[in-house]
Amino acid sequence: MTATDDLVLRPQDVLPSPLELPHADVDIAVVAQLNLPGQTEETYGLLQRFTRLTLEELRDAGARPVLVDVSAEEEPDYELIRRAHGVIVLGGGDVDPAFYGVHEPIPNEFGRDPRSDERQLRMIQGAIEDDAALLAVCRGSQLLNVACGGTLVRDLQPGTLHHGTEGAPMFLDEQVELARDTRLHQAYGRERLTVRSGHHQAVDRVGDGLRVAARALDGVVEATERVDNTWIVGVQWHPEDSDGAGDDRLLLFNAFLDQARARSRSRV
Repeated sequence: MTATDDLVLRPQDVLPSPLELPHADVDIAVVAQLNLPGQTEETYGLLQRFTRLTLEELRDAGARPVLVDVSAEEEPDYELIRRAHGVIVLGGGDVDPAFYGVHEPIPNEFGRDPRSDERQLRMIQGAIEDDAALLAVCRGSQLLNVACGGTLVRDLQPGTLHHGTEGAPMFLDEQVELARDTRLHQAYGRERLTVRSGHHQAVDRVGDGLRVAARALDGVVEATERVDNTWIVGVQWHPEDSDGAGDDRLLLFNAFLDQARARSRSRV
């Protein structure tokens, strides 16, 4: 068990009802880390809210979402994930630094779970091999970078642009600038966004096959995308935060779903 019993997040705590609408036409694997080591009331509430909203938004946009909890005891069904038309990898705890060659203590580390890391890295590597439609969010974007051989900033200092200060809410509004001629720039149609952030780690050395798609105002990498894949994008912020801009969330989710639907049609 990864959390105390009263803070264990179960699939039924995040699944909307109904999970699927009659017009659903595309299968999306939603990969989540529902429980973290040392889970707190705050992280429990955030993971529940973010995961549920993701599932609801996908359902309402005509997708059939399938929840995959990498913190569960049982091994994920990797073939089911690879059969999906698209994959979203959501956020969670810190990535174990051993996966990018660091074996020192990490300042302000929380929620490290190497088993979840290993599972998600396998899924991301499969998506790259399959040229899947993949949207990787926060921790997911960090894992995308690690899967491509990149490294992470272990503890952003100063980090006041990226997360709340002590005693304040973890998440805040952050300005990011999108690089031209990227998939994100195409999805949003503009060069600057206000996004919801709550991270103390970020992409450092960019992995092979990735390019920077967005940066924060202090230069920290906020998004990457695969160069040689059709649509594999990682964003450090949280489009699935209900406190953020709903219109911007839909722009990103719809761009992702357009690619998943194209993948669905190619299989016919």
